[in-house]
Amino acid sequence: MSSLIKILILENEVEANLLDEILKDKNIPHIIRSYHDLAYDGIFQTQKGWGHVEALDKYKEEILEIYNDIKQS
Repeated sequence: MSSLIKILILENEVEANLLDEILKDKNIPHIIRSYHDLAYDGIFQTQKGWGHVEALDKYKEEILEIYNDIKQS
């Protein structure tokens, strides 16, 4: 059984939502994890980025390609 790996760091919630919708449309299994922590009022998001995408290694290249297309548009 394969395990999830961290694919890339997301910069903001808009970027996360857009990538999430595209990956769902393409039936690519993934998890988007936010770095927001209520106890610290999101302070880690300013240091580490908004969050990250996790997926199986076999989807890494496809996800990175989709992400780069989003960043260029």
